[in-house]
Amino acid sequence: MHRYKDLKFWQLSRTFCKDIYLVTNQFPDSEKFGLVSQLRRASVSIPSNIAEGASRSSNKDFKRFLIIALGSCYEIETQLLLSFDLEFINKPELEKLNNTLSQIIKMMSKFSYSLKI
Repeated sequence: MHRYKDLKFWQLSRTFCKDIYLVTNQFPDSEKFGLVSQLRRASVSIPSNIAEGASRSSNKDFKRFLIIALGSCYEIETQLLLSFDLEFINKPELEKLNNTLSQIIKMMSKFSYSLKI
């Protein structure tokens, strides 16, 4: 078992999740069940899957949950681009969120490759 709360990418993903919630508060009401819901669920999925994977008894299982979390990262990246295309977020918001997302992806990928299975 790993101590997920000590993992920098888990900590950053929690902050990122909060940022997604804050930015989606500005979306139109018509997107409540569209992009708002999708972005929020996917952002919650990242730290949740890291935590769940860390509780597993094998590195192989942990790695599988990290892959799921990475999938959520790429899902969010696409949804953020769509949000920008639809003018729900501006360029600085997109760049800030994508920068944080890239950091999470890099750290999580590097950690995943380091797991011995």
